[in-house]
Amino acid sequence: MFRFTEKTVSGTVSWGKLSLTPFLFLVVPAFAGTYLGVGRPATPAEIAAWDIDVRPDFKGLPPGSGSVAQGQKIWDAKCAFCHGTFGESNEVFTPLVGGTTAEDIKTGRVASLTKPEVARSTLMKLSTVSTLWDYVRRAMPWNAPKSLTTDEVYAVVAYLLNLGDILADDFVLSDRNIAEVQARLPNRNGMTRNHGLWEVKGKPDVVNAPCMKDCTPEVKVGSEIPEHARNDHPGNAARRSRW
Repeated sequence: MFRFTEKTVSGTVSWGKLSLTPFLFLVVPAFAGTYLGVGRPATPAEIAAWDIDVRPDFKGLPPGSGSVAQGQKIWDAKCAFCHGTFGESNEVFTPLVGGTTAEDIKTGRVASLTKPEVARSTLMKLSTVSTLWDYVRRAMPWNAPKSLTTDEVYAVVAYLLNLGDILADDFVLSDRNIAEVQARLPNRNGMTRNHGLWEVKGKPDVVNAPCMKDCTPEVKVGSEIPEHARNDHPGNAARRSRW
């Protein structure tokens, strides 16, 4: 015998040799909004715990600061094991630093990205410093994500940008000057929105008509990984050109 209420179902159920007794679970109606006492609005504290993203216009960036010197200490203790003392990484992780020049900082476009034989580092591809700040805050260090304080995140980001010769040794990164740092990123002008993945109402990147009958039995490859990147440096991800 089962006993139904608006919120619970309890009783005994058997499927073959599987028997569950007693059991209790919530029943969520398809139109829960029409039932009183089902669910509740999220509290401001609950929303704040999840709403931690930082946008390219720096909305959501919390106040704080951290110096390059402070960042080096944190880096040596919590980051260097995976990413190397100078951001060169190891055979597991791809390099964070390298491939950028003083001329790239002036133009905002990393020239070496046009060369297929050059390994791609994070700072070569980074177009918004908010992306770096946000990722370090929510995902690093790998074994303890979100364990860094706000000031420690500023410090680590400052040190990483110092490794890429973007910031001086005595620089103190903060919410007040991060926009100035954005203006020095080597590839700040390297991102484009002129493609179908960004503007869904425009022309898509790929156009093809689906075959419904009398289809070609053999599939012809239209694109593939470039030869220089295929099986490039097996076992050493830091040197793979595809990155």
